[in-house]
Amino acid sequence: MKPENTGENSRRSFLKNASMAGASVLTLSGLDRAGAMPSEYIIPKADPKRYGGAGLPITATFLDEISHDIPHQNWGKEEWERDFQHMRSIGIDTVILIRSGYRKFLTYPSDYLVSRGCYKPHTDLLELFLSLAEKYHMNFYFGLYDSGAYWDTGDLTHEIESNRYVIDEVWRKYGERFSSFKGWYLSGEISRKTKGAITSFYELGKQCKAVSSGLPTFISPWIDGKKAVAAASGNLSKKESVSVEEHEREWDEIFDGIHKVVDAVAFQDGHIDYDQLDDFFTVNKKLADKYGMKCWTNAETFDRDMPIKFLPIKFEKLRLKLEAAKRAGYDKAITFEFSHFMSPQSAYLQAGHLYNRYREYFGI
Repeated sequence: MKPENTGENSRRSFLKNASMAGASVLTLSGLDRAGAMPSEYIIPKADPKRYGGAGLPITATFLDEISHDIPHQNWGKEEWERDFQHMRSIGIDTVILIRSGYRKFLTYPSDYLVSRGCYKPHTDLLELFLSLAEKYHMNFYFGLYDSGAYWDTGDLTHEIESNRYVIDEVWRKYGERFSSFKGWYLSGEISRKTKGAITSFYELGKQCKAVSSGLPTFISPWIDGKKAVAAASGNLSKKESVSVEEHEREWDEIFDGIHKVVDAVAFQDGHIDYDQLDDFFTVNKKLADKYGMKCWTNAETFDRDMPIKFLPIKFEKLRLKLEAAKRAGYDKAITFEFSHFMSPQSAYLQAGHLYNRYREYFGI
């Protein structure tokens, strides 16, 4: 990695020379960003006293716009607005762009990334999502760019340089314009002590906060449990998995190195078995509390126990995970992800049934 001042100078030079006048700004017809939210989408927030069920309600979802290993649904503006309405109707108040780009595919027309060989997208989804978040009074978190270099090399520091440009560019073009822009998602996914993880999270988290006057940041790692197998693998589990003690020791070291610039952690909950949830969740909350971080759960709404990857999860499994998160005292439940696996308009018919069972359980 280049010395920080060298990268800083080149990045600032690029941004200075970028033609802002030539950058097209998309407008979203029909969205009154200054207007009040329609009354039918005003529902109780995640106040346990106002919900049924014994689990922690899901109040945030990732937006999987690139669909790297999940089929794309080919939605346009109308379908996305309808989905934001469905989200809001069950209490989701936060949306998270899981990544702003993956390898050469992008969600917004980044001057920098297009100049580096990425494809210019047909639709500016970032503009669309921020506009919808404003209309429906939701918080939006921006997910950083994933070049794929980390997955190829195992070294997360490869993701720093491009994201230095992306962070500055996105804040200048979108963050300063949209009141719905409320935070950052450091999109590198790790499970254990990974090469360059502490350095990468610290450097990128520090820059996100610096440009945005301290807006919050979070990460969503996975637990290296027995179901932590590659999506392309035909296996559903592996023989070797991390122990609770190893998990605590390794994440204690990681949190110690990043807690000053990372505000929350949302461990993915699908890689361990259901009878292990309480043990791992207790450790996660203990570590988050130790370092002054918020402890969220990433409640996966797809099923890792099925030979077909990936289908909407059985409601009973989701219930077990949300109830374990509630017992552990977690602060918030987010999900990967509503649009494919819980939405009534998902390409998967059973996603709408999961939506209905969820509403029944929480009395919505």
